[in-house]
Amino acid sequence: MECISVFDMLKIGVGPSSSHTLGPWRAAEQFLAELRSQNIINDVHRVKVDLYGSLSLTGKGHATDLAVMLGLSGADPEYVPIEAIDSIIETIKTNNELLLDNEFKIHFNIVSDIFFNKNFLPFHANGLIFTAYTNDSEYSSTFYSIGGGFVVKEEEDTNTKSEIKCAFPFPIDKATELLEFCHSENKKVSEIVYENEKSMHSEEVIHTEIMRIWNTMLECMYIGAHTEGTLPGGLNVRRRAYDMHTNLIGIANYNSPQEWLQCIRHTEVKFRQILKWVSCFALAVNEVNASLGRVVTAPTNGSAGVIPAVLMYYLVIENHNAGEKEIKQFLMVAGEIGSIFKKGATISAAMGGCQAEIGVSSAMAAAALCELMGGTPDQVLVAAEIAMEHHLGMTCDPIGGLVQVPCIERNTMGAIKAINAAELALETDAKNVLVPLDKVVATMWETAKDMNSKYKETSEGGLAVGVGLADC
Repeated sequence: MECISVFDMLKIGVGPSSSHTLGPWRAAEQFLAELRSQNIINDVHRVKVDLYGSLSLTGKGHATDLAVMLGLSGADPEYVPIEAIDSIIETIKTNNELLLDNEFKIHFNIVSDIFFNKNFLPFHANGLIFTAYTNDSEYSSTFYSIGGGFVVKEEEDTNTKSEIKCAFPFPIDKATELLEFCHSENKKVSEIVYENEKSMHSEEVIHTEIMRIWNTMLECMYIGAHTEGTLPGGLNVRRRAYDMHTNLIGIANYNSPQEWLQCIRHTEVKFRQILKWVSCFALAVNEVNASLGRVVTAPTNGSAGVIPAVLMYYLVIENHNAGEKEIKQFLMVAGEIGSIFKKGATISAAMGGCQAEIGVSSAMAAAALCELMGGTPDQVLVAAEIAMEHHLGMTCDPIGGLVQVPCIERNTMGAIKAINAAELALETDAKNVLVPLDKVVATMWETAKDMNSKYKETSEGGLAVGVGLADC
């Protein structure tokens, strides 16, 4: 049984895509580690990168080419200064040189050393091959970016997955297993997840990392809400979070994200304003994501706005006394629900369309909010099911291959649906539910397999062809 931590589902990284940016970036890092283990990294004079399938078809718009260069350069997506990214890329382009693992200077031409191959590798839609050349040999390695920043090699996934030994005291593959543990232990979902996390990390580490994730989310919302202008990429998409926030916040004095949060608590909270605030939070995150800013994959970059928007809603609208305890509780539940979808279906739009990203993030947020609002474990799973049920079949058809249209707005819709799903679940007797969560997970995966490849992050169908760059 596979053990997936909350910190696997919620990763800090750079936008715009977890599968097309963060995954290839991490794959490049793994390739560097292989070169070192082979004791050939100091002999390498050239590296070629072949991108396949969805990584090729939408790679330019998703900054896949930039990601592999940054990864090969030894930059860490979690910690690299955002302001340094442009200079690293520009130096490579100008000099046709790359500092391999920030140590070994090699020739690198982005035109001739990064190949966009439209054909698909057999194992997964997001495949890439790195090839390093020395004077007398070459070394190649194939990776697959399977969604949410997860990277595997084909032989690892097919041969060793069944051999993984789970160390969790409460090993969970399915929602029914989670519910059984909640009932038998008389614990909330978040408490079961916390016990599992304690088998891997100290309580201090759990607390520190959870709060680091939240503070990254909060900072991301703050930056997005205070940045105006047009997003990069050529679609000329105007940032909307800034204008929306300006109208909502009114006259307020604050100097930090935390002070900003407190100010929002004192604003008007009629229904329309609540809708606008939730939308503003989600827009802010994904506008930062679209401009190669730092976000938290939740469970992906393209859906990174849903969970912070819903958690922020709880903190500034529903419970002004909420703090670190509730934040940890929310993210624990969200992470576990995300892992159930990853194990039973997919969190990769290249495999399952946008239902695998916005749909999953909405389910994660709905479940987490439901628990904070007093829902039972049964109702928590009902909330997740309702949210996903109404995202089934959603396509991934980004215009121009950019994570902008319709991706940014979809985060607002996913967040609103999550809040509604949580409220519906709280008014539901779980005994009367006709569709359990495990059934909707299985249905999502069957829907993904049936979906035409044009609608799986290839920009070959839907809005991606219905609306051209010339229209924008």
